[in-house]
Amino acid sequence: MFLSARPERGGALRVAAIASVLSLGLAGCGGATIEDESSDAASGGSGGDCGTVNIAVNPWVGYEANAAVIAEVAESELGCTVELKDLKEEVAWQGFATGEVDAIVENWGHEDLKARFIDDQQVAAEAGPTGNVGQIGWWVPPWMVEEYPDILDWQNLNKYADLFETSESGGKGQLLDGDPSFVTNDAALVENLGLDYQVVYAGSEAALITAFRQAEQNRTPLLGYFYSPQWFLSEVDLQKVNLPEYTEGCDADPEAVACDYPEYQLDKIVRADFADENGPAYQLIENFTWTNDDQNTVARYITEDGMSSEEAAKKWVSENQDTVQEWLP
Repeated sequence: MFLSARPERGGALRVAAIASVLSLGLAGCGGATIEDESSDAASGGSGGDCGTVNIAVNPWVGYEANAAVIAEVAESELGCTVELKDLKEEVAWQGFATGEVDAIVENWGHEDLKARFIDDQQVAAEAGPTGNVGQIGWWVPPWMVEEYPDILDWQNLNKYADLFETSESGGKGQLLDGDPSFVTNDAALVENLGLDYQVVYAGSEAALITAFRQAEQNRTPLLGYFYSPQWFLSEVDLQKVNLPEYTEGCDADPEAVACDYPEYQLDKIVRADFADENGPAYQLIENFTWTNDDQNTVARYITEDGMSSEEAAKKWVSENQDTVQEWLP
């Protein structure tokens, strides 16, 4: 599961500027590069000296919540200097080789990137689960299920394609996706399931949320990509379309995918040398684990309550010291 620096989101994380990001490209993961132009890209310190830790921040508010809380604990409890860098997913992985990125703190699958950066290049390592369980899929606002009770069966979607037609969908039904860099099989799914739909990109998580909120308020048709954990699901009870059941390996060929998304056990990925140094910042990140409800609480503070990410993290940390103490080295 994204555009530049997330201007739509409240409380954007900006502890330090990105060292350099070249050729980000809106067309998803392909072609993005990251290049180290700094001779002193710092890593988490070894021994008892925490030093500086560079955490990538991917552009959705749940990830922002993870990063903000880890940063707050690292700085207040361990004396670390934390640099938070707004980077899309594959670009962040490229930072492991250059030393610009020490940690990705919410990874959604990406078995291809694990093979490339962990197995082949050996510049990254897994650092355990976040505790969050992720789900991606196609969703509609609740009013549509009341009006069209069979719409949650994917085999009925073509019957309703005209409802979802927009000026951008080329005479077909619109399937609204988020940022083009989000994890998505949607274009292949539409083609392989023989659906009369066109994927259209809203551009960001915030734009998706706005579209679903307005669709429910105004009772306008909307079929869109969405995911959990996400605080918005407690505001509008979006209903998930039942795509063909996921089975192991059914998504192995990205061009031939004709099944639902898997359930993701979200995890953390770190720079290999950062893990080998085993400093306090690495130990904190490895120990970090919380629930979907925890993440959604912090995300709601940021998005709905008008807090900065730092304020939201401080509030959650102050109210959950028992959990925080379990994370400390």
